[in-house]
Amino acid sequence: MKKVLIIAEAGVNHNGSPELAKKLVDKAKECGADIVKFQTAKLSSLVSKSAPMAEYQKENTGKEESQKDMLSKLLLPFEDYKMLSLYCREVGIRFLSTPFDTPSIRFLDPLLDIWKIPSGEITNYPYLVEIAKTKKDIILSTGMCTMDEVEDAVKVLKDNGSGNITILHCTTNYPTPMEDVNLQAMLSLKEKFGCPVGYSDHTKGIEVPIAAVAMGATVIEKHFTLDRNMEGPDHKASLEPDELMAMVKAIRNIEKALGNGEKTPTEAELKNRLVARKSIIASRNIKKGEILSEENLTTKRPGSGISPMKWNEVIGTVAIRDFAEDELIEI
Repeated sequence: MKKVLIIAEAGVNHNGSPELAKKLVDKAKECGADIVKFQTAKLSSLVSKSAPMAEYQKENTGKEESQKDMLSKLLLPFEDYKMLSLYCREVGIRFLSTPFDTPSIRFLDPLLDIWKIPSGEITNYPYLVEIAKTKKDIILSTGMCTMDEVEDAVKVLKDNGSGNITILHCTTNYPTPMEDVNLQAMLSLKEKFGCPVGYSDHTKGIEVPIAAVAMGATVIEKHFTLDRNMEGPDHKASLEPDELMAMVKAIRNIEKALGNGEKTPTEAELKNRLVARKSIIASRNIKKGEILSEENLTTKRPGSGISPMKWNEVIGTVAIRDFAEDELIEI
């Protein structure tokens, strides 16, 4: 199986601190993720003064303020993302940041080799066109979407010259209850669009992304934090480093376990086959010239003799020599 791309979503879990952001980069690398992803936005281009917080943001922060006030404490200046991209190169992990507006797209373009479009921008036509015009490959999240909306977005991207598109199934709720995951929808997206699919996970724990890989996900995205008890809207729905590491290890094991799809015995099985299978064996002492029958034959381990699948070929033949009880039959 092709290696699954694992995106460790730092998002805004740096709480506006570039030093904390660098620590998140270090942990993502340490845990084995392929990419560490942040979020980039120009506050004046992202939200109006009247935009309210989402219910999960109110619940997770214990506050009720405008989105603008909340995000003003969480977003980093553009220059810090340049620093983080260089730091990622130094550490040895791919840098990615999701843009949330046109100025951010233009700023990030020289820093990225792939785009990640968030669920909230999938109906933003000017944004989609701006991304597509760069010709780069795209990972597209589809939270809150109908299939028609996904189809419209994919068409806009392709019509405007985008690179290859990978579509992520996603449920935009932090955390997502298990009954709202609908992981089968990932397969519906694959069937509908004929492109690689993946899963952006907001559930608690690591079971669902592991299951998604077993179902064919080529990309997994998961929020992580240094400490779930930190203040901020996304920490509570994020993995801590030991959990992120466990998820990465489990996904790598699933990659190995999925194999190539051919049904054939392994080398270890070929050795075990002689021990585990049975052969046609004398159930009592048999004299040379005696007719071999169900009365003097049985099947027992080991499997190094005549296979019991040849039972009917052996029955009725003549013993070519004397056979002791439990001796492998020869014909």
